[in-house]
Amino acid sequence: MPLKSPNKLRFDLHSTPGGYRGADRPLADIPFTCKEEILVEFDFIVIGAGSAGCAVSAGLAQANIGSVCVLEAGPGDAVPQVKIPFGLLYTMGSKRDWRFKSTSQSSANNRIFNINRGMMIGGSSSINSMVWFRGREDDFDNWQQPGWRWDDVKQDFIDIEQLMQPQQIPTPHPLSVAFAKSFHANSAAPPTPERESAGLFNTNSRNGRRWSAADAFLRPAERSYGLEVITGANVNRILFKENGLKCVELIDGRVVSARRGIVLSAGSIGSPSILMRSGIGPAEQLIELGINIKVDSQQVGQNLIDHPVIGVHHEGRNSGYGLVWNQSLQWAMSPLQWLAKRNGRLTSNFVEAGAFFRVNPATRNDDRPECQIHFIPYMIGYKGRSITSGSGYFADVGVCRPVSRGSLTLASADPLVSPNIDLGVLKEEQDVLTLVGGFKRLRDILANAPMGANRAPEVFPGSAVTSDAEITAHVRARSGTAYHPVGTLAMGDQYSPVTNTLQVRGVDGLWVADASVMPGITSANTNAPSMMIGYRAAKLILEDIKHSH
Repeated sequence: MPLKSPNKLRFDLHSTPGGYRGADRPLADIPFTCKEEILVEFDFIVIGAGSAGCAVSAGLAQANIGSVCVLEAGPGDAVPQVKIPFGLLYTMGSKRDWRFKSTSQSSANNRIFNINRGMMIGGSSSINSMVWFRGREDDFDNWQQPGWRWDDVKQDFIDIEQLMQPQQIPTPHPLSVAFAKSFHANSAAPPTPERESAGLFNTNSRNGRRWSAADAFLRPAERSYGLEVITGANVNRILFKENGLKCVELIDGRVVSARRGIVLSAGSIGSPSILMRSGIGPAEQLIELGINIKVDSQQVGQNLIDHPVIGVHHEGRNSGYGLVWNQSLQWAMSPLQWLAKRNGRLTSNFVEAGAFFRVNPATRNDDRPECQIHFIPYMIGYKGRSITSGSGYFADVGVCRPVSRGSLTLASADPLVSPNIDLGVLKEEQDVLTLVGGFKRLRDILANAPMGANRAPEVFPGSAVTSDAEITAHVRARSGTAYHPVGTLAMGDQYSPVTNTLQVRGVDGLWVADASVMPGITSANTNAPSMMIGYRAAKLILEDIKHSH
């Protein structure tokens, strides 16, 4: 649709007393009034109510430095499929998912990968499997960024975890409990990427329900500090005025202005896309698309990283959860269990347990685990459908610190056209070798886990894939990612898109706070580090503001 001139499109929120403060009322329902003399204004605008956006907006609102508004492209999160952990089965791939697709991946048999990202209040923390890991301590040291070493961020994680209270799910499947004893029979602790370990995962759940970044940060800030949240506000670009004023233009042409600053928290896909549509990115690419250049920033969209994974499927009667007749009563009772006691199989986050391990522990001096296992006590299909009949379990292994890198570029200046997302999966042979070795040891760990009568045979890929050559071919043909895209606006040297205080280079009053700023991926699930980045960003922005006056 053609964009309207921001100079002519003016409206005000004050037709509703006190402005809009509800997280579940879409922008289209707000009765705007066009007035030449009034432009909707806030002191700060945060673009994206995801894991980092919730944290940074709450920190800014709590500081009482002016009005703060969060613009979220998707709807609210007050629906059962979000609040019930098992509901992620229904949210992934739904209207609450951006449903991005990668470009054809040349190192993975030219396959196109799904890239699931939350599009709702809470972002991916409202759609993911809720697994909670900080990462390794040296992940942050290896970023080599002042202010981001482990000693700098440790207290931020502690503060966040007081709000999130990560914990194991109330009723894990017996298979998950058994897998958790793979390395140490008496270990009750969750696994850690700091060493070889197995266990039940900690999750961002509370009392049997999902506890997202919106629950921990956004809603308390709405209630106590006047944070404004607008849903259905899909952002096209940022407009830069001659007087220093910055405005956010939505894809329908409407404009909201920021008196003091804008924070991009749209994630590793959304944030670089918005910056490039705003004229900040590789100049030659943007000129080809007819975009006026604000800052020639060559690294915008580069350094895309995700964890590659490959899995094995087991099937057998009386093993894991599944669609079988003898489990029908338990499935029928599960909604009542959840409603009455907040336990039972609907409290499952699917990825209930896992491990970290070294591929060749006897031959390596480096004791850092190279691989992570996600264990799922459910029958997952492998013949084209993810949900199928039968009882079984599934586990995948991923590379903790992949060396392959991808990139993101705009396919069009039209915000309704998805960007070109090259995940760069398995581009580097080192990642292939690690995944092949990890796959072999995954099989060994599953074979020796104390699963007892619940054990089931491997059915895919099975005995047809045993040699290194066969496993390598299988990895290229069937691997996926863990849905952990990071790094597209990485902090770094003077040529990087953002500074170590998260300011966009070349633009005052514009910051980025999400996983896109990671120089390297953390060694486990990335949701907790994303919240840490948002939480820390609020403090850095406040420091910037203090020193700018």
